[in-house]
Amino acid sequence: MDGTAGRINAAVAAAAGQPLLVQSFADWREAARELLAFEIAPHTVKWITHEGGGDLFSAAPQPQSAPAVASATASADAIAVLNPRKANPTLHLPRKLMDMLASAACCRVADRWAFLYRVVWRWQHGDQVVMSAADEDGSRLHAMFKAVHREEHDMHAYIRFRERPEEAGAPRFVAWFEPSHDVLPQVAQHFVSRMGRISWMIATPDASVLWDGATLHNTGPLMSSSADLDDPGEALWLTYYRSIFNPARLNAQRLQSHIPSRFWKNLPEGAVVPEMISQAAAGARRTGQAEAVGQRRGTTIAITPAQAQPRRDAPSTLDQCRRCELWQHATQAVGGEGPQRARIMLVGEQPGDQEDLAGQPFVGPAGKLLDVALADAGLDRRTVYLTNAVKHFKWEPRGKRRLHKTPAQREVEACAYWLDQELAQVQPDVIVALGSTALKAVLGSSHAVLKDTLGQPIRHNGRWVVTVYHPSFILRVPDDAAKKNAMAVMVAGLKLAQQLAAGQGPATPAP
Repeated sequence: MDGTAGRINAAVAAAAGQPLLVQSFADWREAARELLAFEIAPHTVKWITHEGGGDLFSAAPQPQSAPAVASATASADAIAVLNPRKANPTLHLPRKLMDMLASAACCRVADRWAFLYRVVWRWQHGDQVVMSAADEDGSRLHAMFKAVHREEHDMHAYIRFRERPEEAGAPRFVAWFEPSHDVLPQVAQHFVSRMGRISWMIATPDASVLWDGATLHNTGPLMSSSADLDDPGEALWLTYYRSIFNPARLNAQRLQSHIPSRFWKNLPEGAVVPEMISQAAAGARRTGQAEAVGQRRGTTIAITPAQAQPRRDAPSTLDQCRRCELWQHATQAVGGEGPQRARIMLVGEQPGDQEDLAGQPFVGPAGKLLDVALADAGLDRRTVYLTNAVKHFKWEPRGKRRLHKTPAQREVEACAYWLDQELAQVQPDVIVALGSTALKAVLGSSHAVLKDTLGQPIRHNGRWVVTVYHPSFILRVPDDAAKKNAMAVMVAGLKLAQQLAAGQGPATPAP
């Protein structure tokens, strides 16, 4: 039929009370489009699915073609119910909903086609809350979507291919799997991209796919179980598996929770794991431990965590530093910058986002504010040494931005190795600590806090230490008056550092 008559097969069948045969998502989509065009309500439609069978390697499978939706004979009474003028084939669904429908169509539930049609019916009639997980239908749709994707992941992980003898011909590798949902077509595409031109077949109780190196063929079930699959190379794999098994570290409960029991029967190692678990419980667990550990006796001696750490070679360059974990997420280490000998050293907390990218200290917004403070204090940036207590950028993601995160004390202590090297090389007369983290790095965590040392020079290890606010603190102060006061404290501290460096300090060290 052409025109409207060509689009009323599903609608006529529904109006006549006849069930609609659906064998794929494409079938359902075409039928749903026709039903919506003629405003056929979900509760009036009956859906059925037909499944077939086959024998192991009984015939060469052919490429699968999409079957047409079974059309019912249009009775006169049924046609009379429909109004062709209502027919509107236009159906607009968002891409996200279409993807969810396509995945949910693979979920093996008895009423999946009726449920999916109810979802699109609601959406087409303006009830867009159906996509929300808070909605009853939306919640079920999300659950079906997740179940299918989880089954795809499991099939990727737990399929085991067995190699067939060369004289047996194609396919070279055969696998048996029993999926809970209809995910074979999606998984087949995954292995097409992974295995190149090697021929293989994946069989399930309901369908099979065969890749001949160029074309993917779909057919009905060709096997009934994995019992007839024999691979001589499997013995080598089981030998390796037994050799890496450590009974001393066995956690049977976790092992069974990570790999659901329904997969074990089709895994080669599934035949030996129960035996190894039993042996571990019978005493092999003890022999898996080092003899020296099992025989050691004596009193436990309490030691500090630092003493318990293994001895490590000191890194020769800052780029090689692995003394803490911050290097893993930073672009690069940011060292100090300035004259090899400087009378004043400024120590900040850590590099920021722009410093991490540029590899130089104080080049971001805080650095620009510091330049203003140095100029107001009459101090040339080129004459001072700039560095940070921590050399890697510590951050946390916020959308597309990387936001500063205060370093932990253990990270400050790990970087003390580099700060001590800089102090020994530069030999400053005065250290200006920018903020509390820098102050603790210079004096030690047990010394005075920031608010108690502002404007009060401290004599430490033969040097003067002056404390000021960190430029980033001034940038964050919301009140203009407080911002101006903090800036004044910084400028005054920098002027005091110049005086101390010139030998104009107090007669006696401040407490």
